[in-house]
Amino acid sequence: MGTTKKKSKDRRSRSQRKKGWRTASSSDRHELYELSVQNTEAEVEFIDKVWTQLRGRLASSIREDFCGTAAASAEWVLARDDNTAIGFDLDQEVLDWGIRRNSERLDEEQLQRLQVHNADVRAVQAERVQTILAMNFSYFLFKTREDLRQYFEHAREGLLDDGIFILDAYGGSESYEEMEEEKDLDGFTYVWDQASYDPITGDVVNHIHFRFPDETEMTKAFTYEWRLWSLPEIRELLEEAGFTNVTVWWEGNEEDSEEGNGVFEPAEHGEACPGWIVYITAEKSSA
Repeated sequence: MGTTKKKSKDRRSRSQRKKGWRTASSSDRHELYELSVQNTEAEVEFIDKVWTQLRGRLASSIREDFCGTAAASAEWVLARDDNTAIGFDLDQEVLDWGIRRNSERLDEEQLQRLQVHNADVRAVQAERVQTILAMNFSYFLFKTREDLRQYFEHAREGLLDDGIFILDAYGGSESYEEMEEEKDLDGFTYVWDQASYDPITGDVVNHIHFRFPDETEMTKAFTYEWRLWSLPEIRELLEEAGFTNVTVWWEGNEEDSEEGNGVFEPAEHGEACPGWIVYITAEKSSA
């Protein structure tokens, strides 16, 4: 569920295999997704940064909505011995894949601190947590203000009294274009395909493809039918859902280029650049 905008979270491949070994038939789409789209270490670091700056301490419990393979949850329980995580997703196939992968990444004690469930994020009933994550733009699947506000309201109910909701969002002038963008990674090419955009409804259809050195291709490995929500709309709906101190965290630039530097700070204004990715934090109550 990612994008390779000029200003983007640093999502580098962690594969150590030699370039060129992958083919479409020998590759797993979920593994490729994790390698090309997710940077769970950076997400955990950002959670710690937010809690340190806003609450003066670290959090220990998270809920990962739309968790997919639960890679962020796994990274969270690896970070500290008292960290716990719970993930929710509607796709049982991707949950099963994540359970198998996380059983390889985590030891028995760490697995006990990670739970995943097949459930609608708008209806889950679980112990309240300090932080809820909605990353990789997954909540864009809610296409009406009512549906998105209801999800935000339910997320707020799932937080402890001083809890923090963390989301991300993307945009910029290029996000409205029907275009493909490629990124060469370790042994494969990640392709973000903005297949269609409807300016009246705001609906977009995006695909992820993977291309390989032997000229094979994994076409439409993932497809997303979303509404391209704007930052003002997201902020307003979070406030309508009862959140306070809704903050956009904007990424800085490298000194010698216009590329993002991976450092996100609170901002009241942004740049009219072709592409950007931001974090958003919304607090259940002020400290």
